[in-house]
Amino acid sequence: MTSNTAAAELEAITAVEKELDRVINKFSEIRENAAAEINDVASLLEELLQVLARAEQEMTGTINTGTQVDADDHMTDEAEMLVEMEPSTPRLTDSQIAIITEALQKTNEKLQRLSSEHRELHGAVSKVGKVIDRNFISDFTATTRTDALQDEENIMLLNKVMAKHYCRQGMDDVAQLLIKESKMPDDMAREVFESERGFAEIFRIWKAIQQHDLSLALEWTSRYSNELIAKNSTLEFKLHRLAFLQIISKGITAQHEAIAYARNNFHKFIDRFEQEIPNLMGCFIYLPSGIENSPYKHLISPEMWTEASYIFLKDACHTLGISKNSALSVVINAGCTALPALLNIKQVMQSRQVLNIWSGRDELPIEIDLDPEYRYHSIFACPILRQQTTEDNPPKKLTCGHVISNDALHKLSNGHILKCPYCPVEQNAEEAVRIYF
Repeated sequence: MTSNTAAAELEAITAVEKELDRVINKFSEIRENAAAEINDVASLLEELLQVLARAEQEMTGTINTGTQVDADDHMTDEAEMLVEMEPSTPRLTDSQIAIITEALQKTNEKLQRLSSEHRELHGAVSKVGKVIDRNFISDFTATTRTDALQDEENIMLLNKVMAKHYCRQGMDDVAQLLIKESKMPDDMAREVFESERGFAEIFRIWKAIQQHDLSLALEWTSRYSNELIAKNSTLEFKLHRLAFLQIISKGITAQHEAIAYARNNFHKFIDRFEQEIPNLMGCFIYLPSGIENSPYKHLISPEMWTEASYIFLKDACHTLGISKNSALSVVINAGCTALPALLNIKQVMQSRQVLNIWSGRDELPIEIDLDPEYRYHSIFACPILRQQTTEDNPPKKLTCGHVISNDALHKLSNGHILKCPYCPVEQNAEEAVRIYF
Protein backbone atom coordinates (compact mmCIF):
# COMPACT_ATOMS: atom_id res chain seq x y z
CA MET A 1 0.00 0.00 0.00
CA THR A 2 1.45 3.38 -1.00
CA SER A 3 1.51 6.38 1.32
CA ASN A 4 -1.08 8.16 -0.84
CA THR A 5 -3.44 5.19 -0.66
CA ALA A 6 -2.94 4.91 3.09
CA ALA A 7 -3.62 8.62 3.53
CA ALA A 8 -6.79 8.38 1.41
CA GLU A 9 -8.05 5.40 3.40
CA LEU A 10 -7.24 7.17 6.68
CA GLU A 11 -9.18 10.21 5.53
CA ALA A 12 -12.14 8.01 4.57
CA ILE A 13 -12.07 6.27 7.95
CA THR A 14 -11.93 9.63 9.71
CA ALA A 15 -14.97 10.86 7.77
CA VAL A 16 -16.97 7.75 8.72
CA GLU A 17 -15.86 8.03 12.36
CA LYS A 18 -17.10 11.64 12.47
CA GLU A 19 -20.50 10.54 11.19
CA LEU A 20 -20.60 7.69 13.71
CA ASP A 21 -19.76 10.14 16.50
CA ARG A 22 -22.69 12.29 15.39
CA VAL A 23 -25.01 9.27 15.54
CA ILE A 24 -23.69 8.25 18.97
CA ASN A 25 -24.14 11.79 20.26
CA LYS A 26 -27.65 11.74 18.80
CA PHE A 27 -28.33 8.45 20.61
CA SER A 28 -27.10 9.95 23.88
CA GLU A 29 -29.21 13.08 23.47
CA ILE A 30 -32.33 11.08 22.64
CA ARG A 31 -31.68 8.72 25.56
CA GLU A 32 -31.38 11.63 27.98
CA ASN A 33 -34.42 13.36 26.53
CA ALA A 34 -36.39 10.12 26.51
CA ALA A 35 -35.54 9.42 30.15
CA ALA A 36 -36.69 12.90 31.15
CA GLU A 37 -39.86 12.66 29.04
CA ILE A 38 -40.71 9.20 30.40
CA ASN A 39 -40.25 10.44 34.00
CA ASP A 40 -42.57 13.34 33.22
CA VAL A 41 -45.13 10.94 31.72
CA ALA A 42 -44.86 8.68 34.76
CA SER A 43 -45.43 11.68 37.05
CA LEU A 44 -48.45 12.74 35.02
CA LEU A 45 -49.92 9.24 35.09
CA GLU A 46 -49.29 8.98 38.83
CA GLU A 47 -51.07 12.30 39.33
CA LEU A 48 -53.88 11.04 37.13
CA LEU A 49 -54.23 7.89 39.25
CA GLN A 50 -54.40 9.99 42.41
CA VAL A 51 -57.13 12.17 40.92
CA LEU A 52 -59.09 9.11 39.83
CA ALA A 53 -58.67 7.51 43.27
CA ARG A 54 -59.97 10.64 45.00
CA ALA A 55 -62.85 10.80 42.54
CA GLU A 56 -63.67 7.14 43.26
CA GLN A 57 -63.68 7.79 47.00
CA GLU A 58 -65.97 10.78 46.58
CA MET A 59 -68.32 8.77 44.39
CA THR A 60 -68.38 5.89 46.87
CA GLY A 61 -69.12 8.30 49.70
CA THR A 62 -71.97 9.85 47.73
CA ILE A 63 -73.48 6.46 46.96
CA ASN A 64 -73.18 5.24 50.57
CA THR A 65 -74.73 8.47 51.87
CA GLY A 66 -77.65 8.14 49.49
CA THR A 67 -78.30 4.49 50.36
CA GLN A 68 -77.56 4.42 54.13
CA VAL A 69 -80.61 3.57 56.42
CA ASP A 70 -80.66 4.25 60.14
CA ALA A 71 -81.39 1.09 62.14
CA ASP A 72 -83.56 2.97 64.64
CA ASP A 73 -85.90 4.28 61.92
CA HIS A 74 -88.75 2.09 60.93
CA MET A 75 -88.88 2.33 57.13
CA THR A 76 -91.36 0.51 55.05
CA ASP A 77 -90.42 -2.00 52.39
CA GLU A 78 -91.67 0.46 49.77
CA ALA A 79 -89.28 3.18 50.96
CA GLU A 80 -86.32 0.75 51.02
CA MET A 81 -87.12 -0.33 47.46
CA LEU A 82 -87.27 3.31 46.31
CA VAL A 83 -83.82 4.08 47.79
CA GLU A 84 -82.28 1.01 46.16
CA MET A 85 -83.79 1.82 42.76
CA GLU A 86 -82.94 5.57 42.67
CA PRO A 87 -79.42 6.14 44.16
CA SER A 88 -77.57 9.48 43.72
CA THR A 89 -75.78 9.70 40.35
CA PRO A 90 -71.90 9.92 40.88
CA ARG A 91 -70.16 12.59 38.72
CA LEU A 92 -66.60 13.98 38.28
CA THR A 93 -66.20 17.60 39.24
CA ASP A 94 -65.11 20.18 36.67
CA SER A 95 -61.68 20.56 38.30
CA GLN A 96 -61.12 16.77 38.21
CA ILE A 97 -62.09 16.64 34.52
CA ALA A 98 -59.72 19.53 33.77
CA ILE A 99 -56.83 17.77 35.57
CA ILE A 100 -57.44 14.49 33.73
CA THR A 101 -57.74 16.23 30.34
CA GLU A 102 -54.54 18.22 30.89
CA ALA A 103 -52.64 15.12 32.03
CA LEU A 104 -53.73 13.14 28.97
CA GLN A 105 -52.90 16.02 26.63
CA LYS A 106 -49.40 16.50 28.07
CA THR A 107 -48.76 12.76 27.95
CA ASN A 108 -49.79 12.63 24.29
CA GLU A 109 -47.50 15.58 23.41
CA LYS A 110 -44.49 14.03 25.11
CA LEU A 111 -45.04 10.67 23.42
CA GLN A 112 -45.34 12.37 20.01
CA ARG A 113 -42.09 14.25 20.69
CA LEU A 114 -40.33 10.97 21.53
CA SER A 115 -41.65 9.44 18.31
CA SER A 116 -40.42 12.41 16.25
CA GLU A 117 -36.91 12.21 17.75
CA HIS A 118 -36.85 8.50 17.02
CA ARG A 119 -37.64 9.16 13.34
CA GLU A 120 -34.77 11.70 13.19
CA LEU A 121 -32.47 9.02 14.55
CA HIS A 122 -33.34 6.77 11.61
CA GLY A 123 -32.14 9.50 9.22
CA ALA A 124 -28.84 9.88 11.07
CA VAL A 125 -28.24 6.11 11.04
CA SER A 126 -29.00 5.82 7.31
CA LYS A 127 -26.60 8.70 6.63
CA VAL A 128 -23.74 6.60 8.00
CA GLY A 129 -24.25 4.12 5.19
CA LYS A 130 -24.20 6.91 2.61
CA VAL A 131 -20.95 8.28 4.06
CA ILE A 132 -19.38 4.82 3.87
CA ASP A 133 -20.47 4.44 0.24
CA ARG A 134 -19.15 7.90 -0.61
CA ASN A 135 -15.74 7.47 1.06
CA PHE A 136 -14.96 3.83 0.30
CA ILE A 137 -15.17 3.76 -3.48
CA SER A 138 -14.21 0.42 -4.99
CA ASP A 139 -11.34 1.48 -7.23
CA PHE A 140 -9.97 4.98 -7.86
CA THR A 141 -7.14 3.66 -10.01
CA ALA A 142 -9.62 2.90 -12.79
CA THR A 143 -9.83 6.63 -13.52
CA THR A 144 -6.07 7.18 -13.81
CA ARG A 145 -3.49 6.78 -16.53
CA THR A 146 -1.11 4.25 -14.98
CA ASP A 147 1.54 4.95 -17.59
CA ALA A 148 1.68 8.72 -16.89
CA LEU A 149 4.43 8.47 -14.26
CA GLN A 150 6.54 5.81 -15.91
CA ASP A 151 8.47 8.48 -17.77
CA GLU A 152 11.39 10.01 -15.82
CA GLU A 153 10.64 13.43 -17.28
CA ASN A 154 7.07 13.34 -16.01
CA ILE A 155 8.23 12.29 -12.55
CA MET A 156 10.69 15.18 -12.44
CA LEU A 157 7.94 17.59 -13.52
CA LEU A 158 5.76 16.30 -10.70
CA ASN A 159 8.59 16.85 -8.21
CA LYS A 160 9.01 20.37 -9.58
CA VAL A 161 5.32 21.15 -9.12
CA MET A 162 5.42 19.82 -5.55
CA ALA A 163 8.56 21.83 -4.73
CA LYS A 164 6.92 25.00 -6.08
CA HIS A 165 3.90 24.34 -3.89
CA TYR A 166 6.09 24.09 -0.79
CA CYS A 167 7.87 27.31 -1.73
CA ARG A 168 4.55 29.11 -2.04
CA GLN A 169 3.66 27.99 1.49
CA GLY A 170 6.95 29.33 2.87
CA MET A 171 8.29 25.79 3.46
CA ASP A 172 11.64 26.29 1.73
CA ASP A 173 13.37 23.63 3.83
CA VAL A 174 10.87 20.98 2.70
CA ALA A 175 11.30 22.09 -0.93
CA GLN A 176 15.09 21.89 -0.60
CA LEU A 177 14.86 18.36 0.83
CA LEU A 178 12.55 17.25 -1.99
CA ILE A 179 14.94 18.70 -4.60
CA LYS A 180 17.85 16.91 -2.98
CA GLU A 181 16.08 13.55 -2.63
CA SER A 182 14.73 13.65 -6.20
CA LYS A 183 18.13 14.71 -7.60
CA MET A 184 16.54 17.59 -9.47
CA PRO A 185 18.86 19.39 -11.95
CA ASP A 186 20.33 22.69 -10.73
CA ASP A 187 18.67 24.82 -13.42
CA MET A 188 15.25 23.38 -12.57
CA ALA A 189 15.85 23.88 -8.83
CA ARG A 190 16.78 27.54 -9.39
CA GLU A 191 13.62 28.03 -11.41
CA VAL A 192 11.56 26.63 -8.54
CA PHE A 193 12.72 29.28 -6.08
CA GLU A 194 12.93 32.18 -8.53
CA SER A 195 9.42 31.64 -9.87
CA GLU A 196 7.80 31.42 -6.45
CA ARG A 197 9.79 34.06 -4.57
CA GLY A 198 7.10 36.71 -5.20
CA PHE A 199 4.26 34.56 -3.92
CA ALA A 200 6.24 33.42 -0.87
CA GLU A 201 6.33 37.05 0.30
CA ILE A 202 2.60 37.44 -0.37
CA PHE A 203 1.88 34.26 1.57
CA ARG A 204 3.84 35.48 4.61
CA ILE A 205 1.96 38.79 4.58
CA TRP A 206 -1.36 36.95 4.19
CA LYS A 207 -0.63 34.84 7.26
CA ALA A 208 0.43 37.96 9.19
CA ILE A 209 -2.88 39.71 8.44
CA GLN A 210 -4.79 36.69 9.73
CA GLN A 211 -2.78 37.05 12.96
CA HIS A 212 -3.80 40.77 13.14
CA ASP A 213 -0.32 42.03 12.18
CA LEU A 214 -0.63 44.77 9.55
CA SER A 215 2.94 46.07 9.41
CA LEU A 216 4.09 43.92 6.47
CA ALA A 217 0.85 44.44 4.54
CA LEU A 218 0.96 48.24 4.94
CA GLU A 219 4.58 48.32 3.80
CA TRP A 220 3.71 46.24 0.72
CA THR A 221 0.69 48.38 -0.23
CA SER A 222 2.80 51.54 0.17
CA ARG A 223 5.32 50.06 -2.26
CA TYR A 224 2.64 49.20 -4.85
CA SER A 225 0.25 52.07 -4.08
CA ASN A 226 0.19 53.45 -7.63
CA GLU A 227 -0.54 50.03 -9.15
CA LEU A 228 -3.37 49.41 -6.70
CA ILE A 229 -4.92 52.82 -7.41
CA ALA A 230 -4.71 52.13 -11.15
CA LYS A 231 -6.66 48.91 -10.61
CA ASN A 232 -9.22 50.75 -8.43
CA SER A 233 -8.40 48.46 -5.51
CA THR A 234 -9.83 49.12 -2.04
CA LEU A 235 -7.09 47.09 -0.33
CA GLU A 236 -4.90 49.94 0.91
CA PHE A 237 -7.82 51.84 2.47
CA LYS A 238 -9.20 48.72 4.19
CA LEU A 239 -5.81 47.95 5.71
CA HIS A 240 -5.44 51.53 7.02
CA ARG A 241 -8.98 51.33 8.36
CA LEU A 242 -8.14 48.18 10.31
CA ALA A 243 -4.94 49.79 11.64
CA PHE A 244 -6.92 52.87 12.72
CA LEU A 245 -9.52 50.68 14.47
CA GLN A 246 -6.75 48.74 16.21
CA ILE A 247 -5.59 52.01 17.77
CA ILE A 248 -9.15 53.08 18.62
CA SER A 249 -9.71 49.74 20.38
CA LYS A 250 -7.08 50.70 22.98
CA GLY A 251 -9.54 53.16 24.51
CA ILE A 252 -9.49 56.82 25.55
CA THR A 253 -5.72 56.77 26.16
CA ALA A 254 -5.11 56.21 22.42
CA GLN A 255 -7.21 59.17 21.24
CA HIS A 256 -4.30 61.39 20.16
CA GLU A 257 -2.54 58.46 18.47
CA ALA A 258 -5.70 57.63 16.48
CA ILE A 259 -6.17 61.27 15.40
CA ALA A 260 -2.57 61.48 14.23
CA TYR A 261 -2.89 58.20 12.29
CA ALA A 262 -6.09 59.38 10.57
CA ARG A 263 -4.49 62.70 9.54
CA ASN A 264 -1.39 61.00 8.15
CA ASN A 265 -3.05 58.20 6.20
CA PHE A 266 -6.67 58.98 5.25
CA HIS A 267 -6.10 62.19 3.28
CA LYS A 268 -5.20 60.28 0.09
CA PHE A 269 -8.55 58.42 0.17
CA ILE A 270 -10.85 61.43 0.66
CA ASP A 271 -12.01 61.51 -2.97
CA ARG A 272 -12.86 57.81 -3.14
CA PHE A 273 -14.23 57.31 0.39
CA GLU A 274 -15.70 60.74 1.16
CA GLN A 275 -18.61 59.24 3.13
CA GLU A 276 -16.91 56.37 4.93
CA ILE A 277 -14.01 58.37 6.40
CA PRO A 278 -16.27 60.89 8.23
CA ASN A 279 -18.29 57.94 9.55
CA LEU A 280 -15.10 56.41 10.96
CA MET A 281 -14.46 59.63 12.87
CA GLY A 282 -17.64 58.91 14.77
CA CYS A 283 -15.72 56.17 16.63
CA PHE A 284 -14.21 58.87 18.85
CA ILE A 285 -17.60 59.44 20.48
CA TYR A 286 -17.55 55.89 21.88
CA LEU A 287 -13.99 55.90 23.22
CA PRO A 288 -15.06 56.17 26.89
CA SER A 289 -17.37 53.13 26.67
CA GLY A 290 -15.23 51.17 24.18
CA ILE A 291 -15.76 50.59 20.47
CA GLU A 292 -16.80 46.99 21.18
CA ASN A 293 -19.94 48.44 22.81
CA SER A 294 -20.70 50.81 19.95
CA PRO A 295 -22.45 50.63 16.55
CA TYR A 296 -18.95 50.26 15.06
CA LYS A 297 -18.22 46.93 16.75
CA HIS A 298 -18.73 45.02 13.47
CA LEU A 299 -15.65 46.78 12.05
CA ILE A 300 -13.36 44.98 14.52
CA SER A 301 -15.00 41.55 14.14
CA PRO A 302 -12.89 38.54 13.05
CA GLU A 303 -14.75 38.50 9.72
CA MET A 304 -13.24 41.89 8.81
CA TRP A 305 -9.71 40.51 9.27
CA THR A 306 -10.50 37.43 7.21
CA GLU A 307 -11.97 39.59 4.46
CA ALA A 308 -8.92 41.86 4.45
CA SER A 309 -6.52 38.91 4.21
CA TYR A 310 -8.27 37.43 1.18
CA ILE A 311 -8.62 40.81 -0.52
CA PHE A 312 -4.86 41.23 -0.06
CA LEU A 313 -4.17 37.77 -1.51
CA LYS A 314 -6.37 38.43 -4.55
CA ASP A 315 -5.23 41.98 -5.29
CA ALA A 316 -1.55 41.30 -4.61
CA CYS A 317 -1.47 38.32 -6.97
CA HIS A 318 -3.36 40.30 -9.59
CA THR A 319 -0.94 43.24 -9.25
CA LEU A 320 2.13 41.02 -9.64
CA GLY A 321 0.56 38.90 -12.37
CA ILE A 322 0.84 35.59 -10.54
CA SER A 323 -1.71 32.92 -9.71
CA LYS A 324 -3.06 32.85 -6.17
CA ASN A 325 -3.33 29.05 -6.38
CA SER A 326 -0.43 26.70 -6.92
CA ALA A 327 -0.47 24.35 -9.89
CA LEU A 328 -0.59 21.38 -7.51
CA SER A 329 -3.67 22.66 -5.65
CA VAL A 330 -5.42 23.46 -8.94
CA VAL A 331 -4.80 19.97 -10.31
CA ILE A 332 -5.94 18.28 -7.08
CA ASN A 333 -9.07 20.42 -6.69
CA ALA A 334 -10.02 20.02 -10.35
CA GLY A 335 -9.41 16.27 -10.11
CA CYS A 336 -11.60 15.96 -7.02
CA THR A 337 -14.35 17.85 -8.82
CA ALA A 338 -14.10 15.57 -11.85
CA LEU A 339 -13.70 12.29 -9.94
CA PRO A 340 -17.42 11.50 -9.29
CA ALA A 341 -18.30 11.96 -12.97
CA LEU A 342 -15.32 9.85 -14.04
CA LEU A 343 -16.26 7.03 -11.66
CA ASN A 344 -19.82 7.02 -13.03
CA ILE A 345 -18.72 6.88 -16.67
CA LYS A 346 -16.18 4.21 -15.79
CA GLN A 347 -18.95 1.97 -14.48
CA VAL A 348 -21.02 2.56 -17.62
CA MET A 349 -18.07 1.82 -19.92
CA GLN A 350 -17.18 -1.27 -17.91
CA SER A 351 -20.73 -2.61 -18.16
CA ARG A 352 -20.61 -2.13 -21.95
CA GLN A 353 -17.07 -3.52 -22.20
CA VAL A 354 -15.59 -0.44 -23.91
CA LEU A 355 -12.93 0.54 -21.34
CA ASN A 356 -10.21 0.27 -24.00
CA ILE A 357 -11.59 3.42 -25.65
CA TRP A 358 -10.70 5.42 -22.53
CA SER A 359 -7.22 4.01 -21.96
CA GLY A 360 -6.26 4.37 -25.59
CA ARG A 361 -6.79 8.14 -25.90
CA ASP A 362 -5.26 11.30 -24.40
CA GLU A 363 -8.62 12.92 -23.68
CA LEU A 364 -11.42 12.21 -21.24
CA PRO A 365 -14.41 10.19 -22.47
CA ILE A 366 -16.83 12.91 -21.29
CA GLU A 367 -16.77 16.67 -20.82
CA ILE A 368 -16.16 17.76 -17.24
CA ASP A 369 -17.80 21.02 -16.20
CA LEU A 370 -15.28 22.79 -13.94
CA ASP A 371 -15.76 26.10 -12.17
CA PRO A 372 -14.67 29.29 -13.97
CA GLU A 373 -11.63 29.62 -11.68
CA TYR A 374 -10.09 26.58 -13.39
CA ARG A 375 -10.34 28.04 -16.90
CA TYR A 376 -7.04 29.57 -17.94
CA HIS A 377 -7.46 29.76 -21.71
CA SER A 378 -10.15 30.09 -24.33
CA ILE A 379 -11.96 26.96 -25.53
CA PHE A 380 -13.00 26.51 -29.13
CA ALA A 381 -15.77 24.13 -30.14
CA CYS A 382 -16.20 23.31 -33.81
CA PRO A 383 -19.44 24.89 -35.11
CA ILE A 384 -19.83 22.03 -37.62
CA LEU A 385 -19.20 18.91 -35.53
CA ARG A 386 -19.99 20.66 -32.23
CA GLN A 387 -16.97 19.09 -30.58
CA GLN A 388 -14.26 20.75 -28.50
CA THR A 389 -10.96 20.91 -30.37
CA THR A 390 -7.92 19.03 -29.07
CA GLU A 391 -4.27 18.56 -29.98
CA ASP A 392 -5.26 15.74 -32.31
CA ASN A 393 -8.15 17.76 -33.72
CA PRO A 394 -6.96 21.41 -33.67
CA PRO A 395 -8.89 24.44 -34.97
CA LYS A 396 -8.14 25.55 -38.55
CA LYS A 397 -8.74 29.02 -40.04
CA LEU A 398 -9.93 29.01 -43.64
CA THR A 399 -8.80 31.60 -46.19
CA CYS A 400 -12.20 33.26 -45.91
CA GLY A 401 -11.65 33.81 -42.17
CA HIS A 402 -14.03 31.22 -40.75
CA VAL A 403 -12.72 28.64 -38.26
CA ILE A 404 -13.64 24.96 -38.10
CA SER A 405 -12.02 21.87 -36.62
CA ASN A 406 -9.49 19.75 -38.49
CA ASP A 407 -11.90 16.78 -38.58
CA ALA A 408 -14.63 18.95 -40.10
CA LEU A 409 -12.14 20.26 -42.64
CA HIS A 410 -11.38 16.75 -43.90
CA LYS A 411 -15.04 15.71 -43.94
CA LEU A 412 -16.09 18.75 -45.96
CA SER A 413 -13.17 18.55 -48.40
CA ASN A 414 -13.62 17.04 -51.84
CA GLY A 415 -10.06 16.27 -52.70
CA HIS A 416 -8.26 19.61 -52.33
CA ILE A 417 -11.41 21.66 -52.87
CA LEU A 418 -13.28 22.93 -49.84
CA LYS A 419 -16.47 24.92 -49.88
CA CYS A 420 -16.86 27.00 -46.70
CA PRO A 421 -20.08 25.98 -44.92
CA TYR A 422 -20.76 29.64 -44.03
CA CYS A 423 -19.77 31.89 -46.99
CA PRO A 424 -19.71 29.67 -49.10
CA VAL A 425 -16.34 30.36 -50.78
CA GLU A 426 -14.46 27.66 -52.62
CA GLN A 427 -10.83 27.36 -51.58
CA ASN A 428 -7.91 24.98 -51.30
CA ALA A 429 -8.22 22.87 -48.12
CA GLU A 430 -4.45 22.72 -47.74
CA GLU A 431 -4.30 26.49 -47.32
CA ALA A 432 -6.15 26.28 -43.99
CA VAL A 433 -3.92 27.40 -41.11
CA ARG A 434 -3.90 26.06 -37.56
CA ILE A 435 -4.66 28.69 -34.95
CA TYR A 436 -4.03 28.76 -31.17
CA PHE A 437 -6.32 30.11 -28.47
